Amino acid sequence: MSILQKYSTSFYALITSLLLVTLAACSSGNANNDDDQTLSVGPSITSSAPASGSVGVGTNVKVVVVFNGAMNSETLSQSSFTLQGVGETAIVGEVIYSADTLTATLIPNATLTPNTLYTATITTEVEGESGIALPTNVLWTFTTGSSADTDAPSVVSTSPADEAVDVVRNTIVNVVFSEAMDPATLTASSFKLTKDADDSEVTGSLRYINTTTVVLSPSSALDQTAAYTLTLTDGLTDLAGNSLAQTTIGFTTGSAVSSSPAMVDLGTAQDYVILAKTGISTTGTTHITGDIAVSPESLTAITGFSETLDADGTFATSNLVTGKLLAADLTAPTPITLTTAVSDMETAYTNAAGRTDPDFNELGAGEIGGLTLDPGLYKWGTGVLVTSDVTLNGSPTDVWIFQIGQDLKLEDGKAVVLTGGALPENVFWQVAGEVTLQAGAKFNGNILSQTGIVLKSGATLNGRAMAQTAVTLISNEVNKPTQ
Repeated sequence: MSILQKYSTSFYALITSLLLVTLAACSSGNANNDDDQTLSVGPSITSSAPASGSVGVGTNVKVVVVFNGAMNSETLSQSSFTLQGVGETAIVGEVIYSADTLTATLIPNATLTPNTLYTATITTEVEGESGIALPTNVLWTFTTGSSADTDAPSVVSTSPADEAVDVVRNTIVNVVFSEAMDPATLTASSFKLTKDADDSEVTGSLRYINTTTVVLSPSSALDQTAAYTLTLTDGLTDLAGNSLAQTTIGFTTGSAVSSSPAMVDLGTAQDYVILAKTGISTTGTTHITGDIAVSPESLTAITGFSETLDADGTFATSNLVTGKLLAADLTAPTPITLTTAVSDMETAYTNAAGRTDPDFNELGAGEIGGLTLDPGLYKWGTGVLVTSDVTLNGSPTDVWIFQIGQDLKLEDGKAVVLTGGALPENVFWQVAGEVTLQAGAKFNGNILSQTGIVLKSGATLNGRAMAQTAVTLISNEVNKPTQ
């Protein structure tokens, strides 16, 4: 049976098929970190296995869901977490909640029926630790194959890579498996990082980011110029109980912690809080602090602002904007000024995308919710999804650059939180795809998008939105950084 036929379909396809509806309430301003996983808004499911729509699933599997924060274990039971095959009665089995991995596992008391469509359901009986319930039932389906799953899981990728050298001392160890792993088998003894010189074990937070991805965040920086070994034992199993062949990954640290990269020079584009090439639109009650502009389009490409053209014709004003509205068809010198600004925006995008030697590569397989990130250069060839608050911790002079090969999405009510004095003007999100800030999200940093930027109802941006197509707003607050 191939991996594609098993239940390890991509995390992003899973999110689409789960049809989650999370609460669009206001988000907390507090950071979620590795020691505080209390839900800031309401519970949602960030990943599950077997994945929705998967086929050829072994008849001997468990069913697992990953939540975005701490849950009330008493609400997870055989009545709130169910599995039922077509034409069959509901499966009876034990439901186990793990506070360490934020997962719930349904263990059927018998093998599943071959070649049968099953529906897994998490009901609104399920509550987060704060007492807020899931806003709607979550259902997904998968189809069993003709037999039990006997294929062993394997390691697809790691960061740091095996035999890597000059690894930053504050590295976050990231492992992606070939299929969903049983969270009950993820322990300090089955997933262990040790220093070679004395075999001392590195302590830290072990996170089950999604059903195929595990992240270890050491509690302190590793020693400099030291060899380390990550050992993944055969105690790790997939959802069918098949053991991973013991695997070791070795790497050597350098002398540095993750370097704070050089700032991305925005040039004259930094003068704008929103800058787009094809349009800026808003509906509802939006408030923007800073100048907004489109070029090479005309002022008609800025819609929903009920603007008033200034007497000298070089800019317009709006009750929704504390600043100016500018476009390429206004009176000189505005057109040439905007041509330069757009050119500078494109140059800044190219500069950010062209940075090499990332400190962190493919972290969390694209799911960074719940993590605390040091300054540095981060790179993903895929999209990035934030399903719980992510924290950027550093000083007022520290810089973060995020290179994202596909889309960036911040889920409802979630936040990019800055701590330690970190500033939004020093954070750069270079995104090849579309950027979506879902309802109630709070975002910090400069967005450099090659395509579009969409802010859903109530989302807040502290930073800049710079798009090589359009920016769409729906009742948002957008604030230009002080620098």
